[in-house]
Amino acid sequence: AAARKINLSQPAMSAAVARLRSYFRDELFAMRGRKLVPTSRAEGLAAPVREALMHIELSIIARDAFDPAQSNRRFRIGLCDFITIVFFRHVAERVAREAPAVSFELVALADEHDELLRRGELDFIILPEPFMSSAHPRIALFEERLVCVGCGTNGELRRRLTFDRYMTMGHVAVKLGVARMPPIEESFLLDRGLNRRIDILVHSYGMIPPMLMGTSRIGTMPLRLVK
Repeated sequence: AAARKINLSQPAMSAAVARLRSYFRDELFAMRGRKLVPTSRAEGLAAPVREALMHIELSIIARDAFDPAQSNRRFRIGLCDFITIVFFRHVAERVAREAPAVSFELVALADEHDELLRRGELDFIILPEPFMSSAHPRIALFEERLVCVGCGTNGELRRRLTFDRYMTMGHVAVKLGVARMPPIEESFLLDRGLNRRIDILVHSYGMIPPMLMGTSRIGTMPLRLVK
């Protein structure tokens, strides 16, 4: 499988590994039970080799000016459902007109999104600014307001919702990734030493409204998504 992945025959792959073992004076790979695993020396080489290959790839790409109309590149982008619906759909529409051979793979945000970007496994990530890393170039795309939502039968919302009542009511909130990044509004509250009551956690904004139906719970969502 490894040989096929880099377009080598199995004998050529074996010969290449033998040359590397000789050069580094290390087995590089060893059997553990029935599984072939890298040695500690091989694991130590992985990150610098990956980074060197990325620099080579970027140097090759940089030689030619990017021509959207002629490009057939596939971009891998990490983003959430809110960004897909209110922002990226416009990108996809424009790309369909101006760069018809360009394609995208949109992937759910992972906890290690910063590392995936560093390794070149993602081309872009689109996140709220507080979650962005300073290790990579970034630019603001748009500003968004957060609004409170609830079921039409929620009697608690028939009068003006004060901040104190907002904090005491049950919430449905979004957390992204496997370990889950905190909701954007939660980060503001925690920075001020405030805690609200979260009854239900979901992994996308689109799941908030169904969890509010017929209850007195509330949710906090981006205004454009609510509209």
